[in-house]
Amino acid sequence: MFLSKLDSLKNAQKLISDNQKFTDVEEISIYDAHKRVLAEDIIAFHDSPPFDKSAMDGFAVIAENTFGASQSLPKEFKIIDTIGAGDFSDKTVGENEAIVIATGAPIPDGANAVIMKEYTTTDGDDLTIYSQVTPGENISPKSEDIKKGEKILDKNTFIRYQELGLIASAGYDEVKVFKKPRVKVIITGNELVEPTKEEIDKAKIINSNQFTIKAMIEDSGAIAEIGHAGDTFDEVKEAILEASREFDVIITTGGTAISKGDVVLDVVDDIGEILFHGVAMRPGKPAGAGIVNGKMIFTFSGQPVAAMGQFDVFARKFLFEMQGRSFDFHIVERESQLKVPSQLGRTDFIRAVSDDEYAKHVLNRGSGIIRSMVEANSYIIIDENDEGYQKGDIVDVVFFDSLLW
Repeated sequence: MFLSKLDSLKNAQKLISDNQKFTDVEEISIYDAHKRVLAEDIIAFHDSPPFDKSAMDGFAVIAENTFGASQSLPKEFKIIDTIGAGDFSDKTVGENEAIVIATGAPIPDGANAVIMKEYTTTDGDDLTIYSQVTPGENISPKSEDIKKGEKILDKNTFIRYQELGLIASAGYDEVKVFKKPRVKVIITGNELVEPTKEEIDKAKIINSNQFTIKAMIEDSGAIAEIGHAGDTFDEVKEAILEASREFDVIITTGGTAISKGDVVLDVVDDIGEILFHGVAMRPGKPAGAGIVNGKMIFTFSGQPVAAMGQFDVFARKFLFEMQGRSFDFHIVERESQLKVPSQLGRTDFIRAVSDDEYAKHVLNRGSGIIRSMVEANSYIIIDENDEGYQKGDIVDVVFFDSLLW
């Protein structure tokens, strides 16, 4: 299959969006729910806290009995009981009476405030206080955090550690989440060998793409499995067909140059549908995508940096949104410290080192130079309608860290 006309980046992204797929729902233990996406609303089964509780260690008292107390004019109380964490008292606090109370323990009947231990002294059952409290002071009221029957989290919420605590407080030990997509990565190329400390045969090259793409898939909340195929039509066809039956998404690297006889695109054209092949972007012009047996297939370059860029531009959003989580580039503005050339009609993703104020592109920018991605921490994005920037111009920047799941 040969397509000579380059698609615009926006059109290529739209074609992918128009074919967005979604994973099924599964119910998992809350212990395994960190960094998953809710597939249901969370409705509280309980109030939290379930009762008025003490916000600190101290003494439960009637606040009005403490009014006027000070260092120079202390007031005397009688201790009638003690409440530890997880315990309660069946006694009622009366005038000038107090109950010892631990943080988190239920407020006893009659009391309406807690005075901190630091403002008191004791002698047996005799309590002397040196400060006053107001009604409700140092008490966490019932349902302060969560009210029974209240919707506290929406479907499609990304579960961080904060949400885990809220879900647990609401009474859930299991939650419904979107399944992680299973992605098959098919590395093509007869020239590729595994990493080795030994001398490599002439015309061979270490297969680094399998490691970078696998890690990027995992950084998108998905599960990756690596496979390999030679550069023959039949071998690539067999690998893609098998993957389309067992996996949710397929990613290939290699065999996608904008030239006649590209084996991967020939296979996709034969057994499925090509959405696009060739995009006006740099790096990563030979990016392609298609549908095989209802599954999305991304065909990326064999050049490592190009493949990484293609993944960020096309596959990352698809994998996020498969799981009910929205994704868009978080673009910030920075001042360019160098001139950045480009050309009209092409979107450039320039590797850069950026901080809170400035962005400076990495000078060594070949699509096969992996070190350039290590030295960079961001992309400068040059829109297809711009011809580049001068030193001192304000540029659009996306930090690599903002792309992570």
